[in-house]
Amino acid sequence: MTTEVKPSPRERLLEAVATLTYRDGVGIGVEALCKAAGVSKRSMYQLFESKDELLAVSLKERASAYVATLLPAADDARSPRERILHVFEQVESQAGAPEFRGCRYLAVQIELKDQSHPASRVAHQIKANLTAFFRAEAEQGGVSDPDLLARQLSLVFDGASARAGIQADSLTGLITPTVTTLLDAAGMR
Repeated sequence: MTTEVKPSPRERLLEAVATLTYRDGVGIGVEALCKAAGVSKRSMYQLFESKDELLAVSLKERASAYVATLLPAADDARSPRERILHVFEQVESQAGAPEFRGCRYLAVQIELKDQSHPASRVAHQIKANLTAFFRAEAEQGGVSDPDLLARQLSLVFDGASARAGIQADSLTGLITPTVTTLLDAAGMR
């Protein structure tokens, strides 16, 4: 006989905040979060100092899964160019899902406005790490200005993710040629 382990109140709150804020935005109320998690407000405040902290912890804990679905493995033998293209292929693939709302880390930064907010700081770091990945790959690929290319790729990533997230555009047949043009213009090997 196997018994299913019920997620802890902490895990249920982290899942609820991740799901609800991605779908409905960061303005979701504490009542709705607690109801979705099946946890009392009192319990929530015993586990987390505030809703802000809950959101920040949720974003931080989901970062490794986000990176794993987006970036190629560190020991991936593909060329830097192919590794960068892999990221955009992942975005294109994710954008095809009906529940896709864009990059959750970008959305949090846009919605919160306050760069000192704990969740905004986490999101900023995740986005900075993506730009650093692009920069490192550009350096490996022999680009003369890897910082510029990394910033351009981040701009395309965020713009593509946002446009697909609001269903203003399909990334199919759009994102790869756009990135390829940037890579070619930068002299990426």
